[in-house]
Amino acid sequence: MDLSELRQRIASIAQNLRAQDKQLLDVRLKSLISAFPFNEYEYALMFLLDQEVIDFPHYERLRDDYVSTSKYIKLYELAPRTFGQTWGHNHIRDLDSRFARPDKSLDPDFVNEYDLWFGGVKVEVKASRASKEGKGSLASRAIRYGSGESFWMNFQQLKLDVSDVFILIGVWVDRIVYWVITNEQVKNNKYRSHQHRGGVEYQIGITDRNIRDFDAYRVDPSEIGKKVIEKGTTK
Repeated sequence: MDLSELRQRIASIAQNLRAQDKQLLDVRLKSLISAFPFNEYEYALMFLLDQEVIDFPHYERLRDDYVSTSKYIKLYELAPRTFGQTWGHNHIRDLDSRFARPDKSLDPDFVNEYDLWFGGVKVEVKASRASKEGKGSLASRAIRYGSGESFWMNFQQLKLDVSDVFILIGVWVDRIVYWVITNEQVKNNKYRSHQHRGGVEYQIGITDRNIRDFDAYRVDPSEIGKKVIEKGTTK
C-alpha cells in the first residue's frame, strides 16, 4: 500500500461519517497546514477515531497494512546527499563487509575520485528513488515496485574512465533493486546522456518504460561482491 492507496482507504472509511461531519473533515483537510510528523493522514485518522467511525484495533490494522508494504518509505525523506552517499555507501558495505572505503594504503593513486574498493576493483555507488511526477514531497510521490505507474530514476554524476564498476541502487517503498554495470557498459549504454552540456559527467535514467533493458545487469544483494569482482577484473 502506497500513500495514494492509503488516502483511498481513509476516504472510503470517511464515507461512514454523517454528511455534516464528512463536509467538516473535507474543509479542514483542504485548509490544513502540515508539519512533520503531523500531516493530512494523521489528522484524518484522529478525526475518524474521535467520531468513532474506527476504533484503535481498526487503526492498528490499517497502520500494519501500510508499514508492511512501505518499509523503505523513510529513505524518501532523506536529503539527496545523505541518501546517495551516507546511506548508499553504508548500505553496500552492510551487504558485504569486504567493500572498503578507499585510501592511499589500498590505492596509492587515490584522490577521492570513486567510492569503494573491493579486491582491487574501483567501485562507484549511485542510488535513486522511484517516484511519480507531480507536486509535493518526494515521499508523497513514492510508489511500489511493479505498481504499473510511470516513474523515473536518474543516476547522476557518472564519471567515465574513473571507476571499474558502478553499483546502481533503485529504491521503491517496498523493494530495493541492484544493478552492477561496468564502465564500458555505461559508455555503450543507449540511455547514457551528458548531465550538463559539454561536461564530463554523465547520467542514466531508468524508467517504467526501459527498466527491463537493465535486467542483464541486475543482481541479488548476496551476489553483489561476486559480480563486482567478476566484472571488474575482466578486461
